[in-house]
Amino acid sequence: MSETEPKKRGFFSKLFGLEEPAKPLPPVEQTPEAVPLPVEPESQIPAEPVAEISAEISPEPEAPLAPEILLGEDAPLPIVAAEPVQPKRSWWRRLTEGLSRTSSALTTGIADLFTKRKLDAATLEDLEDILIQADLGLATASRVAKAVGEGRYDKQIEPDEVKAILAREVEAILTPVAKPLVVDATKKPFVILMVGVNGSGKTTTIGKLAAKFRAEGKSVMLAAGDTFRAAAIEQLKVWGERTGTEVVAGNQGADAAGLAFEALQKAKAAGTDVLLIDTAGRLQNKTGLMAELAKVVRVIQKLDPEAPHAALLVLDATVGQNAISQVEVFRETAGVTGLVMTKLDGTARGGILVALAAQFGLPVHFIGVGESVDDLEPFQARDFARAVAGLGEMA
Repeated sequence: MSETEPKKRGFFSKLFGLEEPAKPLPPVEQTPEAVPLPVEPESQIPAEPVAEISAEISPEPEAPLAPEILLGEDAPLPIVAAEPVQPKRSWWRRLTEGLSRTSSALTTGIADLFTKRKLDAATLEDLEDILIQADLGLATASRVAKAVGEGRYDKQIEPDEVKAILAREVEAILTPVAKPLVVDATKKPFVILMVGVNGSGKTTTIGKLAAKFRAEGKSVMLAAGDTFRAAAIEQLKVWGERTGTEVVAGNQGADAAGLAFEALQKAKAAGTDVLLIDTAGRLQNKTGLMAELAKVVRVIQKLDPEAPHAALLVLDATVGQNAISQVEVFRETAGVTGLVMTKLDGTARGGILVALAAQFGLPVHFIGVGESVDDLEPFQARDFARAVAGLGEMA
């Protein structure tokens, strides 16, 4: 190409109107024949079936194939072993576990006191102290100490013998009060008024009782008479759904006596077997609140002069000696006819039930040692006495 011949313009030069120097093409090297690239030994992939290679690359697929795809549509599904079902704990086991803190305090004190020691007046005084600290009450402590001392002065007595005497005496005190709650079928509805202080487990106990009555084939209605706490109303509604029972409820702050009256009207019209009336938790020393409870009783008696047919006081075992004043006041205000003791599994003061039986003689219908429905059961004097004393179940 001569110097006077104009240079050819490249694409970009033509596009933007710029001059672009021509670029010579690089020379092409001629090779006689293609030489294969070297392969390192570890990078060589052996010839394997595709399925095996896939399994090696992805050993755990995200979504396993359905059995009918792996085995064919007509193939039976593989049998998968079921998880072992845990056996249901017996009531005796739940009771002893629930009362373990109470029994442990008693049995440890008795073992320390009577191991390799002759019986004398000082020993019996120490035994009384142990029993009083477990909230069995002064009368029970004196009774047990007297029974242990009979014919045994200046003799060695084994701790197991003392525990057997304790169980015998406690059973004798509790037997007269261990009475089941009997629902009179001639009274429709059989009205049960539930009372107690804040936090005693009253609303939960109502739900558990509803479940038990339903299991017996009885029709049940619940009245959400704790109108001070919105949570109590909602809690009772949940129990109503669980047990398939109707719940008569109003708004928070509604008149509790009026709601109880309405519930009794509905239960009568429906021919309901049992009406459980919840009430607001109240301290026994609050005269205004206790007067309102008395009003609830007066109002429902306008429809049924015999109602309530049972007034159950729910007691929290963890309060210890305070339970005595609760029984005194609620019995006077609401005409308490029986007791339900809860939370025995959360305290070493379960002996308070024995003190209450010795002092008041009120029937003890149910005791609770846990949160589930099965953890509230009819009270049995012998079982309770042996569990408190740390003895085994009777054959």
